[in-house]
Amino acid sequence: MTTDDFADATWFKSSRSDENVAECVEVAVLPGRVGVRDSKAHGHGPVLTFPPAQWRAFVTAVLTDKLTPR
Repeated sequence: MTTDDFADATWFKSSRSDENVAECVEVAVLPGRVGVRDSKAHGHGPVLTFPPAQWRAFVTAVLTDKLTPR
């Protein structure tokens, strides 16, 4: 998907991201999907898309430090 598919979405960075650092990811939530993009692309790059349940599982794993290397 591209950012055009998320044209009506509101993108946000983590509250822990430094406003002056361009090397972050941005996330947008739409019904039935969550988009993730590289902030360095300034809205013109590809978007990774995840079902909401997968995104919640990922965020939960990060917050509880339960990610395991593969």
